[in-house]
Amino acid sequence: MVAGASEGLGAAFAAELAARGMNLVLLARRGHLLAEVAEELTGRHGIEVRCVVADLADPAFVEQLASAASGLDVGVVIYNAAFAPLGPFLDNSEPGITEAVDVNVRGPMLAVQALVPAMCDRGRGAVVLMSSLSGLQGTPHIAVYAASKAFNTHLAESLWYELRSHGIDVVACCAGAMPTPGYLKNFGKKVPGMLSPQEAARRTLDALGRGPRFVPGTVNRMTAVLMGRLLSRRSAVRVIGRSTGDVT
Repeated sequence: MVAGASEGLGAAFAAELAARGMNLVLLARRGHLLAEVAEELTGRHGIEVRCVVADLADPAFVEQLASAASGLDVGVVIYNAAFAPLGPFLDNSEPGITEAVDVNVRGPMLAVQALVPAMCDRGRGAVVLMSSLSGLQGTPHIAVYAASKAFNTHLAESLWYELRSHGIDVVACCAGAMPTPGYLKNFGKKVPGMLSPQEAARRTLDALGRGPRFVPGTVNRMTAVLMGRLLSRRSAVRVIGRSTGDVT
C-alpha cells in the first residue's frame, strides 16, 4: 500500500514495488492522476492495482483503505503523503496547520493501526514512513512540515523496536530534496546530491532490514552528519534558515 501515490516519490515507490512483482493498493486524493499511475503499472508489469481516492486529511480514509485492502495480504505499507504550509509560521493559516497535522501526523498512525495488525498475525511485513532531512533540526519557513517529519522519524524508530519481534521491519526514510512536481513548483532550484524519486525509492526499499533510520544518497548522509553531529544546534538551524529564507 502506497499513500500519496499519484505523482512524485509516491508514484516512484509504486513503480518500484510493481517492478518487484507486487500488487498494489494506491491511495491519493487526485483520482485522475492515480488512475494514470495504475494504468501504466498494470500495462507494464501485469500486476493488480486497487485505487483508493481519498483525502488523507479526513480520518474516514481509513475505512476506505480497509475496504480496499479487504481479503489482501498487505505486506508493505508506505506512507508518503504530506502537506507543507510554506512561509513564516505566524503567516500560516489555521486550516493549513490543521491539514498538515492531519495528513502528516495523524494519517500515518491511522494507516499503521489499520494495516499492520494483520501483518503481525502473519509474522512478516515492512513499513516505510517518509520523513525528511528537514525533520532532523528546526527548519525555518517550513516549520510545521519539519516538525511533522521529526514526529514521523521518532514514530518509525519506536515502531521498529516494538514490531521487530512480530517479524515487521520499520524504517524512517529521511530523504533530502528531490525534483518532484511539488518541490519544483514551490522551490524550483536543484541542489547538490539531489536524487531522483525513482532512485530514492529504490534505495529506501533496498534498505529495509537495516533500519530504523535511512538517509538515501551520499551527499544527503553527509549533510545529516554535518547538521546533526558536527554543528551545534544553533548553527545548524541558522544554516538551514539561510537556505529557506525565500520560501513563501
